[in-house]
Amino acid sequence: MSARTKARKRALDMLYQAELTERTLEDVLATEAERAVHEPERAASWRYAREIVLGVAERAAAIDDRIAAAARDWTLDRMPRIDRALLRIGVWELVYNDEIPVGVAINEAIELAKEYSTDDSARFINGVLGRIGDQLEG
Repeated sequence: MSARTKARKRALDMLYQAELTERTLEDVLATEAERAVHEPERAASWRYAREIVLGVAERAAAIDDRIAAAARDWTLDRMPRIDRALLRIGVWELVYNDEIPVGVAINEAIELAKEYSTDDSARFINGVLGRIGDQLEG
């Protein structure tokens, strides 16, 4: 598993934890930063996970607007927490990280959905991120 794949999983954990426990992303990030100091072997994944979480926190409203516009017949509140977190990571990578190709961002989100969410989530996330990716490439 690549460092970036591990980082996405760490970012997913933090985004999910913040929403589930009703803590701010900054608070969750601070707790994880403390933990990362004692885990030097995970330094590479920590840096990118932190970048994702900070990026999502910084652009939360714009990211959620894109998700809401692309999620046909689904409001953000109606989505499972895991799916919201995965979509936020995917949108951040698609829109705000030029280093990640569209296909990679979408596929990584789909794989995480297959592993951590419902049976229908991978297809749903593919559709939402695919529409956003098409808008960016078009």
